[in-house]
Amino acid sequence: MSEIRIVIADDEAPARKRLRELLGDIEQACVVGEAKNGQEALNLAEQTQADVVLLDIRMPGMDGIEAALHLQKLNPPPAIIFTTAYDAYAVRAFDMNALDYLLKPIRLERLQTAIDKAKKLNAAQLDALKPLQNKRSHFSVTERGRVLLVPLEEVIYLRAELKYITLRTHEREYLLDDSLTSIEQEFGEHFVRLHRNCLVAQRSIMGYERRQEPDGETHYVALLRELPEAIVVSRRQQHVLKELLKG
Repeated sequence: MSEIRIVIADDEAPARKRLRELLGDIEQACVVGEAKNGQEALNLAEQTQADVVLLDIRMPGMDGIEAALHLQKLNPPPAIIFTTAYDAYAVRAFDMNALDYLLKPIRLERLQTAIDKAKKLNAAQLDALKPLQNKRSHFSVTERGRVLLVPLEEVIYLRAELKYITLRTHEREYLLDDSLTSIEQEFGEHFVRLHRNCLVAQRSIMGYERRQEPDGETHYVALLRELPEAIVVSRRQQHVLKELLKG
């Protein structure tokens, strides 16, 4: 059997050490990296072209559930095996959706079986993970064959354009394959919709003003802290902006 490249992700060093020792007894297993959080796991999986990632569910920063969602954007994505101390809610979700998982303390025989049948996640399984996930901390963008992570707090606005969303930070723009509606539902306390095609980070809005176009038409625009450009505000959303700034 060919070598299986494995990344271990767990915030506890003893847990990583035990997994590495157990994997040392599995002939085809080769540990190519260890991570303390989901972001490190994603970076290592991409760098090493890992076949399998052993992901602890609860880790500080980016947890295992969010990491699993971002890992699926790698080409090809690795197989995922979750590891967890007993969590009745998570275990029930895993069992119902045929997700591979290992309960701690992990036994060699069970680990061997999981490695042998490790598989990539499908769309239905990804959806099943969302109730287990803490609030996402990053957006993931595929660019030139790589997966880039954009921290939520760096996003100034998101604008729908044709089939994609333009995600704007202070430094640059990214193209995101997502929908404004789903982003608004997930991060409603972070962004405000100023137009049907634009969500703006509340912290980035410093004020608004009324502007007149050359054709004589007037409209309100939101002024941004980090960028010189302004965001047009639809008539329907003017009261939302005023209430936000009043608060």
